[in-house]
Amino acid sequence: MQTPRPLALSLALSAALGTVGALAAPTLANAAGESPAASSASRTAGGDTTPLYRQPSEAMRAVLDAKGLPVFQVSPDQRTLAIVEHRKYRSIAELARPVLRQAGLRYDPATDSPQLLTVIDALTLRSLVDGRDRIVALPAGGAFHQLRFSPDGQRFLLNRRTDNAVELWVGDVASGRIKAVPKLKLHTLLEDDVVWLNDHELIALSVPAKRGAAPVFSAPTGPTIQESLGRNSPERTQQDMLTNPQEAAVFAHHATSQLVRVDLRSGALRTVGEPGLFSHIEALGTGGHWLSMRLAQPFSYQVGWDDFASVAEVRDAAGKVIPVGQVKLREGVPVEGVITGPRRFFASPGADAAVYWVEALDGGDNRNQVPHRDRLMRLDAPYTGAAREVARVAQRLSRLDFLEGGRQALVSDFDLSKMRTATDLVTLDGSAPAQRLIERSVRDRYRDPGTPVTRMQASGRRVVRVDDGALWFLGAGASPEGDKPFIDRLSLADAKTSRLFQSGRNGDTAHFERPLAVLDAAGAQVLTVRESVNEPGNVMLRSGPSLASLKPITEVKDPTPQLRGIQREFVRFKRADGVELSFWLYLPPGYQTGERRPTFVWAYPLEYTDASTAGQVSGSSNRFNTFAGMSPLMLLLDGYVVLMEATMPVVGDPKTVNDSFIAQITANAQAIIDKAVDLGVSDREKMVVGGHSYGAFMTANLLAHTDLFKAGIARSGAYNRSLTPFGFQSERRTYWEAQDVYQKLSPFNFADKLKEPLLLIHGEADNNSGTFPIQSARLYQALAGTGGTVRYVSLPFESHGYTARESLGHTLWEMSDWMKRQVGPGVPSTAFAATAGNNGAGK
Repeated sequence: MQTPRPLALSLALSAALGTVGALAAPTLANAAGESPAASSASRTAGGDTTPLYRQPSEAMRAVLDAKGLPVFQVSPDQRTLAIVEHRKYRSIAELARPVLRQAGLRYDPATDSPQLLTVIDALTLRSLVDGRDRIVALPAGGAFHQLRFSPDGQRFLLNRRTDNAVELWVGDVASGRIKAVPKLKLHTLLEDDVVWLNDHELIALSVPAKRGAAPVFSAPTGPTIQESLGRNSPERTQQDMLTNPQEAAVFAHHATSQLVRVDLRSGALRTVGEPGLFSHIEALGTGGHWLSMRLAQPFSYQVGWDDFASVAEVRDAAGKVIPVGQVKLREGVPVEGVITGPRRFFASPGADAAVYWVEALDGGDNRNQVPHRDRLMRLDAPYTGAAREVARVAQRLSRLDFLEGGRQALVSDFDLSKMRTATDLVTLDGSAPAQRLIERSVRDRYRDPGTPVTRMQASGRRVVRVDDGALWFLGAGASPEGDKPFIDRLSLADAKTSRLFQSGRNGDTAHFERPLAVLDAAGAQVLTVRESVNEPGNVMLRSGPSLASLKPITEVKDPTPQLRGIQREFVRFKRADGVELSFWLYLPPGYQTGERRPTFVWAYPLEYTDASTAGQVSGSSNRFNTFAGMSPLMLLLDGYVVLMEATMPVVGDPKTVNDSFIAQITANAQAIIDKAVDLGVSDREKMVVGGHSYGAFMTANLLAHTDLFKAGIARSGAYNRSLTPFGFQSERRTYWEAQDVYQKLSPFNFADKLKEPLLLIHGEADNNSGTFPIQSARLYQALAGTGGTVRYVSLPFESHGYTARESLGHTLWEMSDWMKRQVGPGVPSTAFAATAGNNGAGK
């Protein structure tokens, strides 16, 4: 179990200032009235060893703590709209709650549930028939989460986590009243789905009633030993793995659950079969059966629970069990490869109740050249005969989406070497050849067909909806003019697509409107969420000829009117070699034309196989401005110009694209700065660059290899690629196959040349593959040891993304204070020449 300790905030200050922050218990209250600059100076000069969580400016705090926007969910019968208000932030006390970190999981051992939940603070059910509201009263005493409707739309489920259990609450849609299912403790550690047997009975996973206490070990029984006997086992770097038999025993205890039949009317519970290590349950067919996946021991110390060996079984409510297959442990698999034998089991939602799985045809190794990499296998009831092949795909099978009836499916594959995807319509009995529906580059947003609309079946399964021989697709509608979401109808008879609706039709150039639901088979009524620069998203009912009639369903108010003074513009331009780039230009409230302000550039590198897709437009100028959490856009409230989502394409062959990574991000950065200066909004001498994760990696490399930026802010990044030797991001070569590239792309190796000030922020508990906190700690030590100007902030209990209110406020304070210290306050430059300084492209 994670050892309770004082909440520590490590503020490692720059070597130039001559102090290093110590670990100590912080005070959660802000030093009210103390300006960020004064606070920082006093702590530095005085050697304060009790750092506090700091708060950003009053303007930032007001936006940070403003009410969040609701999310909308339509019931399966499409008669009810759920308006859900989620808790905006967690507290650091919630993150400090004891957890276990095992098998790639972080979980609450007191309740056998995931550590982090998305908590519902308020829930309203609005009738789409008469507009009547039912406000759901959520009793105090726990964290409600995970809203689910029953298949008939008459009931809804909520989970509530207390200090010692996850409870199941059932609600009546007509009245909005809810009640707990007595004596039921849900087990949601590995699986939180349910199987509906009828309109009032379901199968869920519960904590076994007679499980007993978890094993306790006062001392180890021996050393931790691993060995590899001459086989390749190129596992990606991961945290929170099991390390010894004692941890494996504790994990097995907490991961064991009991299948239970729940009667929502009476509250009666009935166990089904014996407890097991159930990792997945899924409704099978229409006769009250389901497919379960059960983990098999022994466990691995190299991979997480979802790569453990497992057993696939067909079960029914009477407790009958039929084994249908086994999945191997995923160890020793080639880089970017897969296991051999069955993997990824699927349960048919149709009356045939067939079980499907995927098998590799290339030995699981992408380097082998074969006409087909994967095949889809089918096993029919009673599951005692031989399986048969029903489809083959040229590349790795990436998705299987059943159509209503279970006789056809959309089968997608992914070509890793070319970054392309294709989707076929497959007849699952093998009686007809596959029909190609979609084929495109995964980076080609303009050709993205969208996502098929689904419908919930009586078993609770969601399947692709079919109306009069056609499918519905909802898409982002990326185009050279920006995103214009759409609804398309695809005819299965001829694979032709017709457009039912698109945002911006009929001359509306002010609104951004995304589809939420198609309410009838003909598409005569649809729900959308409509917003503009000054209007938050509200649900609308569109109907009539060309769906031109518009009726408001919700009345969401603007939670942050102070942001309406921000100006936003989409800017397109080219880098020196002709590749198209872009950024969203944000100007702070009160900005006057002609002012040149200190500027923050926020970016994230992406790889592309060709320049045409690299230059595609993303986003819309009609989106409602709202900032959340640690968004860099918060710096606008301190007067800075922000260049958001500045494109950072790296174009080339996926196998070797990183060979030119440094040169390409340098060309991108040079073009971004030149354009901002040409627009008259930025001072070339007051440009700061920043990014999160791979964007942090980019930031450190730009400072190490160029003089383009005055300073940088890098959050949760990786800086030494020898610590990720079996690939990173899109890099598929191992360290030993491309050692020079790994070394060149590691800013750690160039610490003595990185002299621009760098702010490093990292979650102390980051478990994202490749971005372990040691990456920031070692870069800080390297920079401090070679005379660099660096500050390292380690956020207690935070992972790759930061979620506690205290952490978010402090992160914003750090970013704002760093900007002030490096480029001054966010005010117009008093003296500036457009050609001041050199272009700084190389060191």
